[in-house]
Amino acid sequence: MNFEEKFNKDLANIKNDLAIENIYINDDDISMLRKYSNNEMSLGDAITSIIKAELN
Repeated sequence: MNFEEKFNKDLANIKNDLAIENIYINDDDISMLRKYSNNEMSLGDAITSIIKAELN
């Protein structure tokens, strides 16, 4: 399984887990997860981005 296939499989699992809690992710969230998984973004940056989005 290549990286993209694994990412998509993991993403589908995450979406299902969050949907159970009535939490849904959008394209921006997926983009951020992709950047994080490609080491283009640190965990701290991801957390900061989430906090800023929630405050808006």
